[in-house]
Amino acid sequence: MTFRAGFVSFVGRPNVGKSTLTNALVGQKVAITSSKPQTTRRAIRGIVHQPQGQLILVDTPGLHRPRTLLGERLNDLVDSTLSDVDVIGFCVPANEKIGPGDRFIVEQLDSFRRAKKVAIITKTELVDKQTLAEQLLAVNALRDFEAIIPVSAVAEDQLDVLMKVLIDLLPISPALYPPDAVTDESIEDRICELIREAALEGVHDELPHSLAVTIDEINQRPDKPLIDIHANVFVERDSQKSIIIGKGGSRLKEVGSKARPEIEKLLGSKVFLSIRVKVAQDWQRDPKQLGRLGF
Repeated sequence: MTFRAGFVSFVGRPNVGKSTLTNALVGQKVAITSSKPQTTRRAIRGIVHQPQGQLILVDTPGLHRPRTLLGERLNDLVDSTLSDVDVIGFCVPANEKIGPGDRFIVEQLDSFRRAKKVAIITKTELVDKQTLAEQLLAVNALRDFEAIIPVSAVAEDQLDVLMKVLIDLLPISPALYPPDAVTDESIEDRICELIREAALEGVHDELPHSLAVTIDEINQRPDKPLIDIHANVFVERDSQKSIIIGKGGSRLKEVGSKARPEIEKLLGSKVFLSIRVKVAQDWQRDPKQLGRLGF
């Protein structure tokens, strides 16, 4: 049997289900998900192992017109990632009509000549057959794709079909990662992302870009099976700090109780999680602070 391996990246407007799809294909959480646009900030690699091939999924930030230095850096990250992948999966949700944002991304795809292009219609569980058929026709009219595959990551529908199509488009190659690898993200980065995901839940639209998380220390307690994690959540203004902390610290407590179970699942151990909220004035526009916060 011919074995194939290579890199696949999903692109699309923010919030079309790219991270959910990545997690569903990998079989565990490697990319954080949120109903807020621009949640993804790093090119996270999720690795899918199949008998006939190895798919390395690169989950990029949504392509958008940037308004800050952070936005520009995120777009640069998308550009450099897409220049290196073998297949680009253009994602569009089944329940939203094709708009200018989708057309803008389809135009950008021409810049990446090396990659084969497939279209993936996500969130099919939200529509009836007629609506899905109309969306298939609308996507088909956008450009010539190698394939158009409707899927539901939530209902796990057609994921096997998508996997086969993607692997068939990859170059013949031995496996690029060991068989037990699911991501090349460090544990520390994954913990930061899980805290950020919990902090993003139920907050105002102004916050997603303004949140960054760092870890001060991760220590195993010598006397009991407990890991201490001390983390910082950075915001840009005092008003945002009070949103994250909430009345009497209620919101911050909620963030901790949402993030802790996910971190415990990741580490396979009980965790004591301490989160401090700090203000780094206008960090999205400050090259020095962006560097310090990992961008």
